[in-house]
Amino acid sequence: MNGPPRPRMDAANAALLTDLYELTMAQAYLAEGMREPAVFDLMVRRLPDSRNVLLACGLDDALAHLEALAFPPEAIESLRLLELFSEDFLGYLRSFRFTGDVHAVPEGTPVFAGEPILEVVAPLPEAQLAETFLLNQVTFQTMVASKALRVVRAAAGRTVVDFGLRRAHGTDAGIKAARAAYVAGVHATSNVLAGRCYGIPVRGTMAHSYIQAHEDELAAFRAFASRYPEAVLLVDTYDTLEGVRNVIRLARELGADFKIRAIRLDSGDLLVLAREARRMLDAAGLSRVGVFASGSLDESGIAGLVGAGAPVSGFGVGTRMDVSADAPSLDTAYKLVSYAGHPRMKLSSDKTTLPGRKQVVRVVRGGVAERDVIGLHGERLEGEPLLATVMAGGRRTAEGAGSVDAARARAARELAGLPERIQDLGRAEPPYPVEVSPGLCTQTERLRASLEGSVSRD
Repeated sequence: MNGPPRPRMDAANAALLTDLYELTMAQAYLAEGMREPAVFDLMVRRLPDSRNVLLACGLDDALAHLEALAFPPEAIESLRLLELFSEDFLGYLRSFRFTGDVHAVPEGTPVFAGEPILEVVAPLPEAQLAETFLLNQVTFQTMVASKALRVVRAAAGRTVVDFGLRRAHGTDAGIKAARAAYVAGVHATSNVLAGRCYGIPVRGTMAHSYIQAHEDELAAFRAFASRYPEAVLLVDTYDTLEGVRNVIRLARELGADFKIRAIRLDSGDLLVLAREARRMLDAAGLSRVGVFASGSLDESGIAGLVGAGAPVSGFGVGTRMDVSADAPSLDTAYKLVSYAGHPRMKLSSDKTTLPGRKQVVRVVRGGVAERDVIGLHGERLEGEPLLATVMAGGRRTAEGAGSVDAARARAARELAGLPERIQDLGRAEPPYPVEVSPGLCTQTERLRASLEGSVSRD
């Protein structure tokens, strides 16, 4: 039966996953002969109140999209039906390929407000058409990675498993959230597809429905353990402590064949229950059986349990991590900062931009990051440069081909080099310093004066 296509992105329609004005502006640029190189910065204007640092993520998907971006016949026909685009423009799109360069901080790099996470340098129409998808992927994955690193920090070395797929805002979000959380240090995911796509370890326990489907809890434990000897058994379906007793009964039944790894607590006062469950298991000689906790957890709840000495060996964290419940959006922007070799800037209140191509350097003293400096591309700056060329001429460079495991290792390494106050869950005082270089300050003030003078003359 004919009808509109199913709302699922694939190679035939990926180019249409954009805002309409990207296409109308691109058509206008071409009609006006505006094809000169442009530079766009993608950055976060300000940090959420609850964040001291963000963790850059999403670059891999951004680059993959740019490499594959094309308008096949189905996409061209969809645009024709809008009755907004000329045949000349549609002809341009038929042969479209992204030919530009991308300079970006590698995934897993800590970043701060105002710093370019990536810069696109490409002919103006191409750079404009990249905006929506890049913002979508980098914003979301950076948001989740930044939340996940707080959860990992709170867990203080204990295992953290991503349980968020079922509450994520859509299938793509669930897959990308698992990846971003893994980059931030989460140990595993329950999301089987994410595990398959990215090589992330996959872990799972059991649901209450399995217990309920059996005549009694012990029978359910017995059946599950016979198939999955090293399972994690969920003990709070009926009465949590009675569930623990049933695990102990199962251990006595199986003797040396008892290999259950842990019990899972999913409701109630987790601190009280964890302590009592640990006492009962130890008294039964089951000290090797861990206690795994889940149920509406976030970094605050985990930090409370850890701080109180809860005998918990791992946490399952779902909704609040995958949707970044306390900071569910980032104030990201993708702004033109140069065209045809001339710097450009925006003067809007609270949304002023810094003009020109840039580099960001991190000044490190004694192995600890001291401050970041945003400067002009090519300006002599002290510090370690963060922006690398990850795409040249529309194709990834070696720096742009990093794996998810490399991003995860980078995140662990770079986060360990931040000042302790920046890694803490509370608000950092003072915040991490981000400065603007003398060269960039001079260029900004000159352009501001020129633009303000032009406005006043009008």
